[in-house]
Amino acid sequence: MKYARLTKEQLDELHPEFINFLASQSITAEEWAEIKENKPQLAEDELDVFSDLVWEGVLNQANFLEHISKQQLFLFHIDDTQMRLIGIKVKNDAINITTKEGYAWLQDNLLKEDVEIYSSTKAISEDRNKDIFALIQQGANITKGELFQYFERIIEVD
Repeated sequence: MKYARLTKEQLDELHPEFINFLASQSITAEEWAEIKENKPQLAEDELDVFSDLVWEGVLNQANFLEHISKQQLFLFHIDDTQMRLIGIKVKNDAINITTKEGYAWLQDNLLKEDVEIYSSTKAISEDRNKDIFALIQQGANITKGELFQYFERIIEVD
């Protein structure tokens, strides 16, 4: 398995797609029930293959990620060749930017000395999707990139 097995909730949501996946392998509903009952390891393997296919599709489409903690915001833009990071660090321990109030404070104090903004770029490895998946496993979420683009404009103005 290249990524991670989808959760039961995710598999339930993708039930029609899973049926199509089984059909593409000429496995009927009756055969699937028999496989689950009599060949549990084969059923597990099929779930793993399906999970990897779903992850590949999702990761191929991912261009922006965000990871927000109490005092740091990591914004990523990933294309085919490089990963760009915009990092924001709040140096005031009393501020928690994961709350509405803390984020409002960040917006009001963005260019003050209690906030550090930095950026960097690194080349994507040979397996772009594995790089993205590693960030997701560390807590990042796939986004449409609004925050990245907002802070990118601020950095360009400086």
